Parts: sequence; C-alpha cells; structure tokens
Amino acid sequence: MKRKALIIDDERLARNELRKLLQEFPEIEFIGEAMNAEEALRMIDELNPEVIFLDIQMPGKTGFELLQELDKVPTVIFTTAHDEYALKAFEFNALDYLMKPIDPQRLGDAIQKLFLTEDRELITSEENFNARITLGEDDQVFVKDGEKCWFVKLSEIRLFESVGNYARVFFGTNKPLILKSLNSLEERLDQRIFFRANRKHIVNLRMIEKVEPFFNGGLLLEIKGGEKIEVSRRQAVKFKEMMSL
Repeated sequence: MKRKALIIDDERLARNELRKLLQEFPEIEFIGEAMNAEEALRMIDELNPEVIFLDIQMPGKTGFELLQELDKVPTVIFTTAHDEYALKAFEFNALDYLMKPIDPQRLGDAIQKLFLTEDRELITSEENFNARITLGEDDQVFVKDGEKCWFVKLSEIRLFESVGNYARVFFGTNKPLILKSLNSLEERLDQRIFFRANRKHIVNLRMIEKVEPFFNGGLLLEIKGGEKIEVSRRQAVKFKEMMSL
C-alpha cells in the first residue's frame, strides 16, 4: 500500500531535489509541497498525508512549532542541514532524521523503516535497543551520557564493553556509558556485523584491523581505535567459522 507524502521546506531547490529522489520509490505517493508552516497546516488538514518530510529551520514557525499545532501528527521524517536538532527531534517521535544533502541510500532506509515499523520510534540507545526490529549498520542511535549526547550510525561504533549494569560505547574519540547490559545489546544487534568476542566485549567486525593467535587457543583482535580485544577459545572457533570461505 502506498503512503501519501507531503514535503515541507522553505527552499525550492531542496523541495525539487527531494521530490526527484522520491520518484525512485513507487510506494510513496507525492501529494504536494509547502514552503512554510502556515501553508503546511492547511495542506495537512486538507490532504491528510501519512508521512511528512519536514525541514526544521523555516521563516516564521519552525518545523517543531508546526508539529506542536497538529492534533494528529503524521509520520515525521526530518530533513535538515543542521545536526544539532537531533535530540529534540527524538522528543517528537520522528521516524528518521536525514541530513542535507539527502543521501539516496539513507532516504531508502527511512522509507523501508516507514513500512517496517508501526510504533514510529526514533532510534535511540535506550528505546530502540528494546525494539522488535534488529538494528543494522545503517541505523542511527542516540547515545546519551550525562549532559552529553550523540547521534551516531551503528557502523561508526567499533566496540561495546560491559561495565557492570552499563555498557561503554566506543566511536571516534568518545567512550560514553549507557544503561544497557551487553546481553540486551547483543539481542538487538546484527550478528553478521557485531560479534560477541568474550563475556565483556562486542566488536564491530568491519573495524578489525589485525587478528593474531592468542593464549590457550584464543585470538587477539586489534580494533581501528587501537583497542586490543581477546576472543575466548569458544568464540574463536565461531569467529573462524564466520570469517572463513
């Protein structure tokens, strides 16, 4: 079944580009475009779209202010040139958050998510790790540690480390803690990409730079960030089976 879509963006070129990209997705029925919040309010009331591609910074009311005025909010996919609004976008239960210029693959991922998910939760480290859908490397998560927060692709996370009831997340130069056990994370992650090396570590297979034999039949993995992770003897057997031709 097709989903009726409305584009809301004050930039004509951005609207044209997104409309052109959407032509590659026959499951999306483009029903119109609005250049500001006032126009969008009227069109949403008249056309009843099922999904809106919404810019955030617009003259007059912002995309957030538009959503606050709606009694019934369609599925929201934010399209913006500013990544600093990602945390606030989560508060509005957005389906996805696409950065301009929009990558066709990311758009395709968002549209696939539109048809796969029913609860329309924005992917977060605390909520979507409990969701029914397995997270893939192109999915994005919020990671929050105290006052700091990040919006990061799973493909950029090289390592999860158990720290009591918490898990430390390694990406770039950051190593924040989230309130999740390694077991619960393992259940949600794609095991073709994320491998349980031992009791304390899950590693991103794409981030392994070097593999060496180790004590008692185990292996030693060197990760892109410089971390060295031991693979237990039992998991070493599984690792070799996975990575062999």
